[in-house]
Amino acid sequence: MTLVTEVRLRRILDSRGNPTVEAEVTTESGGFGRAAAPSGASTGEYEAIELPADEAVAAARDRAVPRLEGQVYAGDQRSVDAALRGADGTPNFSEIGANSAVAISMAAAKAGADMLGAPLYQHLGGAFRGSSFPTPLGNVVGGGEHAADATDIQEFLAAPVGAPSVADAVFANAAVHGAVAELLDERDIPAAKGDEGAWAPSVTDEEAFAIVDAAIDEVADDVGFEIRMGLDVAAAELFDGERYVYDDVARTPAEQIDYVADLVADYNLVYVEDPLDEDDYDGFAELTDRVRDDTLVCGDDLFVTNTERLATGIERGAANSILVKPNQIGTLSDAFDAIELARENGYDPVVSHRSGETEDTTIAHLAVATDAPFIKTGAVGGERTAKLNELIRIEANA
Repeated sequence: MTLVTEVRLRRILDSRGNPTVEAEVTTESGGFGRAAAPSGASTGEYEAIELPADEAVAAARDRAVPRLEGQVYAGDQRSVDAALRGADGTPNFSEIGANSAVAISMAAAKAGADMLGAPLYQHLGGAFRGSSFPTPLGNVVGGGEHAADATDIQEFLAAPVGAPSVADAVFANAAVHGAVAELLDERDIPAAKGDEGAWAPSVTDEEAFAIVDAAIDEVADDVGFEIRMGLDVAAAELFDGERYVYDDVARTPAEQIDYVADLVADYNLVYVEDPLDEDDYDGFAELTDRVRDDTLVCGDDLFVTNTERLATGIERGAANSILVKPNQIGTLSDAFDAIELARENGYDPVVSHRSGETEDTTIAHLAVATDAPFIKTGAVGGERTAKLNELIRIEANA
């Protein structure tokens, strides 16, 4: 291990054209790492705080950089992240911003890997790394907070669970994305793309289910392996405090549970993210009891990569999976703690991108390092394919 000698911060563009934070970390032995923070549109109330990029850069330069340069070792991730926590002094990074913290944390991990001459996933892997690779969940139709005038459900996902390799899964998701475009064209339905590159047609949720189901069946027949459907409902965005308000109907919490349970059965869903409000632990527990064992009920806004919220969910039997987004919690160490707690209690970790992304590929390495069963990183788009292509490279070189 060698000392961190320089930490540099700057503003760069994310995929929505908004400013975000990029960090560079250099060590005394010449190790170097660069990383950039993503940004969410559909964000949980309990996430760590993202500051405007210029404020985050200024605050981190003032408070965090002096605690890092010449003070911590790049190969000691816990020390790096503890220094970031100490520099901020709040539980949610409201002083230096979770965007600056996570960019520095990831850049330091890359510098540590570079110093060792090892791939990042090996440097991060430790006791977690198994022999499997994550199945990419491909967002092929979307709406909600990611696209105006489209579906109420935020993401319709392709899950190539039968793919014999990561590469096969990646290309299958791209094929489903293409098949959806063809089906929309056959129906004379115009569609732009949302934040994550998914098609965003002005159709009802029911129409979207029919189109995605048909596209998945078509591609599965072509490739010869099983592809299932998943959802990100982003239900907190639909909940008005009493009911879940869709364009054509409003559902009580009990009706929402029935609705989602029926969708799981009707469409053989393998994955359902945020089907209920971010405070409805009991509703998550009831839904988890009702669906099949091979369906992941995943908490994103419910858990926000936070071990305290996850511990509450475990105690109450809410969900059986956690979405892991390092920028939700601020550091890689905190993300690893959430993954470890999940594993110890039979919850599956699903590593995820955000709607506002960069070309940074850290999450691909994190998913491999922690043996996550799934990774969410879209299906098309340069900032999405950066992660997917990195997964292909990792698999080829492992």
